[in-house]
Amino acid sequence: MILSILVLGLVTLQRLGELVVARRNTRRLLARGAYEVGASHYPLIVLLHAAWLAGLWLLAWDRPVQWLWLAVFICLQALRVWVITTLGGRWTTRVIILPGAPLVAGGPYRFISHPNYVVVAGEMAVLPLAYGLPLYGLIFFVLNAAVLTLRLSVEAKALARARV
Repeated sequence: MILSILVLGLVTLQRLGELVVARRNTRRLLARGAYEVGASHYPLIVLLHAAWLAGLWLLAWDRPVQWLWLAVFICLQALRVWVITTLGGRWTTRVIILPGAPLVAGGPYRFISHPNYVVVAGEMAVLPLAYGLPLYGLIFFVLNAAVLTLRLSVEAKALARARV
């Protein structure tokens, strides 16, 4: 039980810290002439992530942790850090377009175009699995896929317009 609370607490603190970094980066990008697209779907993303984490607190705080799935989740966190450090000041939770800036092509972006979305999709499924909640993980994986479909469409259109 203590490990479950510790893991959920660390994930909660991580997410809150990331929101602070994302907000700071967004402000700096906007000050450099960037602009946001797709703001209307952003509250849906926040709601989805908040519901996922709140539900885990409700359902998993007193459940034993399955070490294999926790290890997979930790690997996903290493990938998350790689994405964030690769993007640096351009990492944010919103779709922010900085005119004239080239797309990031280093780090994990050498291998796939949206590594952060892959990490998030994995997290939505894997952390619930670490608590023996496969149906919960599946539900949020599917909900996240639906939101990401919208997000990727918005992002692709915005980037295509920015390159013209």
